[in-house]
Amino acid sequence: MEKSRRRKLIWIVPLLVIAVLAGVFLIYTGQYYHADAEALSSLISDGSVTVTQTDYGWMFDGPSESDALIFYPGAKVEETAYAPLMRLIAAESMDVLLVRMPFRLAFFGADRAADLITRYDYDTWHIGGHSLGGVMAAGYAAEHSGQLAGVILLAAYPAKQLDDSLKVISIYGSADGVLNMKKLSESGRYMPENALTYVIRGGNHAQFGNYGKQSGDGEASVTAGEQQRETAMLILKNK
Repeated sequence: MEKSRRRKLIWIVPLLVIAVLAGVFLIYTGQYYHADAEALSSLISDGSVTVTQTDYGWMFDGPSESDALIFYPGAKVEETAYAPLMRLIAAESMDVLLVRMPFRLAFFGADRAADLITRYDYDTWHIGGHSLGGVMAAGYAAEHSGQLAGVILLAAYPAKQLDDSLKVISIYGSADGVLNMKKLSESGRYMPENALTYVIRGGNHAQFGNYGKQSGDGEASVTAGEQQRETAMLILKNK
C-alpha cells in the first residue's frame, strides 16, 4: 500500500508543479497593454491605406507595390496599438504586415516572418519591431540576411551580429525609462558599420504605440502623434 502511494506521488507532484507554472504563465500573459481608441480607429481603411485583418495579424496596404515591412510588437502589448504608426508608414512608400504574437510575446513567434516572405511577392523586405519585438526581429535578420534589405529597431537592440548588407536604423526616445541603455550600448558590436541611430527628443518607450503609460517609463514631453510622425519620417527617409 505504501509503495502504491509513493508511486502516485511521483506522478502527482510534477503534474501539480506544471499546472501551477502554467497558471502563473497564463495570468502573467493575460495582463497586457491594450490598444486605445485612437489606435483602433487607425484600423479603418481609407483612400490612402487599406487595412485588412489576417490570420497573422493586420496588413496595411498603401501605394507601394514593391516594398514591405514586417513588424513585431513589444512584449505584452496588443498588436493593434501600433496601428497609427503602421498607417503612417504604409501611407507613404512601404506596406506593413503587423504580426500578432502568441501570448503577445515575440519570443514565441520570432520566425513568423519566414511564412510572410514566402506568401507575398514584394521585391524588398524590411523587418522591425518595438522593444522585445525589435530584439526578436533583429535575431531573425541575423539568421536570414539574404531575405532582407533592412532592420528597424524601435527602443530595441540586436543580440546577434547583423550583416553589413543590411540597412539598420535604431530609434529611441530621450525619456525612455524602460529600454536597457547598458545593453543598447553594448549591442553596438553587433551593428553594421553603416547603422544609423536617432534619438527622439522628448519621446519615451510607450509612445511608439498607443497603449497608454507603461510601468517604469519616463514622462514624454512630446505627444504620441509627434513621436510617431518623426519615427515614420526617419524610417521612410532611410529605408
